[in-house]
Amino acid sequence: MAFTSSIGPPFTLNLPHLHQPTSQKSFYFRCKANSNPSSKSLSPFKANNFLSTKPLLAPKFNVGAQREYSAGGEDESRISDATNQEAFSWSSVILPFLFPALGGLLFGYDIGATSGATISLQSPELSGTTWFNLSAVQLGLVVSGSLYGALLGSILVYSIADFLGRKRELIIAAVLYALGALTTAYAPGLGVLLVGRLLYGLGIGLAMHGAPLYIAETCPSQIRGTLISLKELFIVLGILSGYFVGSFQINAVGGWRYMYGLSAPLALLMGIGMWSLPPSPRWLLLRAVQGKGSLQEYKEQAISALGKLRRRPPGDKLSERQIEDTLVSLKSSYTDEKSEGGFLELFQGPNLKAFIIGGGLVLFQQITGQPSVLYYAGPILQSAGFSAAADATRVSVVIGVFKLVMTWIAVAKVDDLGRRPLLIGGVCGIALSLLLLSAYYKILGGFPLVAVAALLLYVGCYQISFGPISWLMVSEIFPLRTRGRGISLAVLTNFGSNAIVTFAFSPLKELLGAENIFLLFAAIAFLAVLFIVRTVPETKGLSLEEIESKILK
Repeated sequence: MAFTSSIGPPFTLNLPHLHQPTSQKSFYFRCKANSNPSSKSLSPFKANNFLSTKPLLAPKFNVGAQREYSAGGEDESRISDATNQEAFSWSSVILPFLFPALGGLLFGYDIGATSGATISLQSPELSGTTWFNLSAVQLGLVVSGSLYGALLGSILVYSIADFLGRKRELIIAAVLYALGALTTAYAPGLGVLLVGRLLYGLGIGLAMHGAPLYIAETCPSQIRGTLISLKELFIVLGILSGYFVGSFQINAVGGWRYMYGLSAPLALLMGIGMWSLPPSPRWLLLRAVQGKGSLQEYKEQAISALGKLRRRPPGDKLSERQIEDTLVSLKSSYTDEKSEGGFLELFQGPNLKAFIIGGGLVLFQQITGQPSVLYYAGPILQSAGFSAAADATRVSVVIGVFKLVMTWIAVAKVDDLGRRPLLIGGVCGIALSLLLLSAYYKILGGFPLVAVAALLLYVGCYQISFGPISWLMVSEIFPLRTRGRGISLAVLTNFGSNAIVTFAFSPLKELLGAENIFLLFAAIAFLAVLFIVRTVPETKGLSLEEIESKILK
């Protein structure tokens, strides 16, 4: 069978048994062996699919052979997967992942630190203030101040994300984090404290938008799931760090100032780190196609950025070919949709499909009770006789460690098992845990271990499904043309639904009772399973361009 290429003469590969089904596996291994980079005759065909829908120099099958082999099914997809893998060094992806991921860690840290800071802030002996006697409304504003700041940040970033770019957006997020932390730590009164909480929340809104974008657009496709899920691990690690700092500072006078202020050095590190990284090559090409500057200049910047990200020497031809291929794909996309479009563009065609998938996942992530279930963690553990439950901060540490372990399992398996199996299995577990919690409060009150098991099942299943996978799908499902605006709407949906569920929990608890509110959450979880089975695609191993061309069309 002859193979042809856009460079060099054709060559022939003997496949004497290709017509036999049993030979397909043999064919796969022969192709894999012959594609060894050390082979001079085949080295031009090594796949480098960081930015391309197909390898630029991939060999072409002749029509007859293609028709014969099309029955290969799984083996054929294995050949495609093997061909589409980009060679990379793990050392080259650490920093482009680490500094954006610090934005997630700082988000999680605020959640963990706030649980201890509110206790310290209200203590007459430990607050170190004369205004410690906060009303329920004032305390609620302190707790939710960063959440409403994140909502505001999500709204602002919708219109400016593509103008700023992923790198500058994360630098601004780091500045807002640092300003918010320092303002809160040195607040002389409640008003300044609330301003600090709002500034920090603005940083959260920008970071939770920019971090998954930058990571998804700069990492090799075969580890995209692992890295974006690892960002969720950083959020959990931040929560756990906030719990630890809270437990150590809980007895210090003015301890809440230290709990909030200690995030400032990390924000400084994040800002310096992002300053040292190149812009996203895909964002540079997007600006070029949008006509925001010289096409050639943006193209050269994208080649340089990709070379720096992969630690390749200046003038590297591989980066040039990858950028050229993505530019062709992006130009084609803009040719198909000539108008620049506005707000309504996100609710048309492929963009609407992407928003239904991404927005639906982050909505179900919140309305299945995630902000509310953990409110019952302390009473449940206390009812089971756990001595650690007497201290709220220590109980939080126990749950935080368990969340960290389960998130690590998701990180390890997401690019192996895929997105859909983890989502379906995890959300089914969430529904079961909610049914068990409802049964505990309704008929199984004498068996507290059932409630403890249900609580841990909920936390574990959430951390292998909705926790990391929702943000992973959001970061990869939107077309490049509308990715910035699409993700900002998804982030807005997430924080908005979080605020609604948090606000509505207490009234619903009084109206329905604990047993019925958990039953309601379980019903919503079963609806989420149906949504995932019918709507959410598998994106494992596909480049961002392949997701756009194969799934959203």
